[in-house]
Amino acid sequence: MGKIKVTDNCNGIAGLKVIEPTVFGDARGYFMETYNYNDFKEAGIDCEFVQDNQSASKKGVLRGLHFQINYPQDKLVRVVNGEVFDVAVDLREDSETFGKWFGVTLSAENKKQFFIPKGFAHGFIVLSDYAEFCYKVTDFYHPNDEGGLLWKDPEIGVEWPMPEGMTEADLTLSDKDKVWSGISEYVKNRK
Repeated sequence: MGKIKVTDNCNGIAGLKVIEPTVFGDARGYFMETYNYNDFKEAGIDCEFVQDNQSASKKGVLRGLHFQINYPQDKLVRVVNGEVFDVAVDLREDSETFGKWFGVTLSAENKKQFFIPKGFAHGFIVLSDYAEFCYKVTDFYHPNDEGGLLWKDPEIGVEWPMPEGMTEADLTLSDKDKVWSGISEYVKNRK
């Protein structure tokens, strides 16, 4: 392997992985592999990614916490411009860490990537003035299959950092993200 450093079981949650690539830099700039099937397979990420997505958001945008219900996706996410705080919440029914969350700062500067397997809700908040977020997924987007959890559900307790100079009231969320229910409602509805 050698080209990537992988941190497993983030916050004790099996399956989550933070990946740090080897960056080769000189006076011209830098080069790094953002994905190499062999290295990722050796690190326990043996997936077939079928779609790449990219979004751009301004400071204070919070997207999440999202998942697909019947067509779950593994995700490999990274930031190519700016900085975000990225979060995954464990929704795997048989998991000892069900309802636990983990967050990591991803930025163009630190070049970290975050692997989130199927069975997790996912979201991020933009900390920089502007951010471009890229992610590879293992299933296609199905618009009628969207699920979500309320980003500030006290039962989950995600500790979202506020962008400098902003408060919770200044955040920008989609209409859907403002009204998702919490994890207790999610558990009740899946029975």
